[in-house]
Amino acid sequence: MELDEIYELHVNDLYRYLYSLSKDHFTAEDLVQETFYRAFITLDEREITNIKAWLFKVSYHAFIDFTRKRKRYIVSDQLENIEPKGIPPEKSPEKQFIEKESFQQLLEDIHSLNDKQKNVLLLCDFHKLSYKEAADILDLNLNTLKSHLLRGREKMIAKIQKRRERDERER
Repeated sequence: MELDEIYELHVNDLYRYLYSLSKDHFTAEDLVQETFYRAFITLDEREITNIKAWLFKVSYHAFIDFTRKRKRYIVSDQLENIEPKGIPPEKSPEKQFIEKESFQQLLEDIHSLNDKQKNVLLLCDFHKLSYKEAADILDLNLNTLKSHLLRGREKMIAKIQKRRERDERER
């Protein structure tokens, strides 16, 4: 499979994954570009059987490298407000705002989890990778991955229920 075809198939999934990790549109775009640059260099040298899982692993390591560099330079974190892609034009501005706000709240909840739980939840639940693929990407034992996933899901459910109860009291 050619790199152009691979790019077309997986660019949106990688962008969403990296955006959910970085919470920054421009950083996510840069990391997608870095991922495909690394893929370009590596794909000629070896045969990869599961390209999607491999690309997620490459993007995860690109994100880790980026955060390490950023910590060295102590760059301030800025959250970009971007429109979620794919909003049909028939939705009202109010519905668009509510969806965007809900998405941002979900990202904040995910980022309140520890790094392992956050990454496992994003890979397994949002990007529908198998447990084995996610374990390979994060270099985790399969059972360890499952326990991180269970704990992360439990924490997310508790946060959402707590927010719903708070919202109902405020009404």
